[in-house]
Formats: sequence, structure tokens, C-alpha cells
Amino acid sequence: MTDISMSDHAVTGKTAPPAEARSMRLPTQWLGVAPFFIFAIMFLILPTLYLMLGAFQNDAGEFTFENIAALAQPSIVAAYWISIKVSLASSLIGAFAGLAIAIAIVRGGLPEWIRSATLTFSGVASNFAGVPLAFAFIATLGRLGLATVVLNTLFGLNIYAHGFNILSFWGLTLTYVYFQIPLMVVIIVPAIDGLKKEWGEAAATLGATMAQYWRMVVIPVIWPSFLGTVILLFANAFGAIATAYALTGSSLNIVPILLYAQIRGDVLHNAHLGYAIAFGMIFITGLANVFYIWFRTRSERWLK
Repeated sequence: MTDISMSDHAVTGKTAPPAEARSMRLPTQWLGVAPFFIFAIMFLILPTLYLMLGAFQNDAGEFTFENIAALAQPSIVAAYWISIKVSLASSLIGAFAGLAIAIAIVRGGLPEWIRSATLTFSGVASNFAGVPLAFAFIATLGRLGLATVVLNTLFGLNIYAHGFNILSFWGLTLTYVYFQIPLMVVIIVPAIDGLKKEWGEAAATLGATMAQYWRMVVIPVIWPSFLGTVILLFANAFGAIATAYALTGSSLNIVPILLYAQIRGDVLHNAHLGYAIAFGMIFITGLANVFYIWFRTRSERWLK
């Protein structure tokens, strides 16, 4: 046996590295993801922990629940409620509209370039927010916006005379829908792609109509993905600040604007109450992301 092993080493010209050398090898495979972890720790994890700690402290650094209890103030409760309503409305509208677009480009028999163009635009539009988006909607649907003037001139329809206001709840919701729809398209298309053609053929062989196939096969399969994406859209809208502030300023009292005013000028005269407001936002968005991951896991079991 010794002769055979020696001859094998002679043929290959290689010897096994000593155990000490193997244990001293640097973990170079982690260098590629090191910038990500450093960035996440410095700008996400540590600031979040700092806010959570500050929410349960007073000015003297002592542990207290007073800041959390102060969130029951009517103005703060109203801000949370408006934010929840805007986020929920924009996520539902964006989810159903995006689902219809995704179904059309994946299973609607449209040319392939339509799908490519739609997904490309959706990838860009889902990240288009902030001051440019607010300006675009003011220039389009403001009192002197292009669409407002065209509707009034050609059709005699004055949308502002009928109660519409770009600086109101529905104005902000409509603005959020702009990036909610493409985000829904980007996320839900893989779920629709996962629907196997064999399922439709099997259903047709068994005599099922198209309506029965969608009601009994397609909807149950994509339902977890749909719900998970709605929750993700809700979290996406709930934390948005730049678009809302650039569009409405302080005329609409939503939580991100209230928190921004607190950080800029301490309007609540309690820095730790600002931490508590941020903690409330973290709790809501974190809970939404937990449900999103749960629904996503359930949908992947069907689509594998």
C-alpha cells in the first residue's frame, strides 16, 4: 500500500498540504460580499438599533415607556392612520393594475418585444421617485398641468372643480401608484412564468373551462405571491418621504413628514419621541416584510 501511494504522488507531482497550512488559509471567498455586510451594518443595522434604544430612553438615558405611550397623541395617531390609508390604497391599486399588465405580457399572446419593453420600463419606473416624480405630477395634474388643461379645454372637464387636488390624499395616492404598478410587474412576472403549461393542458383534458382553470388552479397558485407583493408594496409606500414632501410639503400629515419635521426642528420638543415615531415605522414595515417573506416562501413551493 505504501508503494502504491508513493507511486501515485510521483505520477501526480502533488502532495497534500499540511494541516497547519490548510487551517491558516484566509477566507477569501467572503471578500466579495464584505462591502455589502459593512454597508448594511453601518447604514442599516446600527442606526436601527440606535433608534430602537433611543425610543425606550429619556433625556437622562434612563429606561422608560413614556415615549411609546406618547405615540397615542391624536396628531401622531392621525399621521399613522393617513400613512396606512395612503399605503394601502396605493398598494391595492398598484397590485391589481400590475397583475393585469403582467398577465397580459406573459400569457396574453403579445409580441416578445412588448414584454421586454414593459419589463425594462418597469425596472426604471419602479425606482423613479422623489422630487422628479413630484414635479412630473404637478406639471401633469397640477392646476395648470398639461392633463388638467387638456381635459378642461377639449372636454370641458375641470377636475379641480369636481374635488380633485394633487396635494390631497388621492393626489398623493395617485403619485405613489406610478412606482407601485411597475414594482408589482417586476415582482409578479416570475410567479406567472412559473405556471406550467401542462396544468392548463391537464385541465382542458379533464373538461375544465378557462374560467374554472383560472379559479381552481391559477388563482390558488399565485395567490400567496400576490398577497406577499401587496404587503411589500404597502411597506414600500409607508416609508416613502421624498415624493410626499416634495409634492405636498406639510399640508398632508403623514408619518414620514412628521418624523422629518421632528428631525429637522424638534417640533415635538422631545428627541426621544422622534425615536419612538421611527420605531413605530420600523415595527410596521418590519412586520410587513415578515409576512412578505412568509407568503413568498409558500408561493415558491408551488413554483419550483
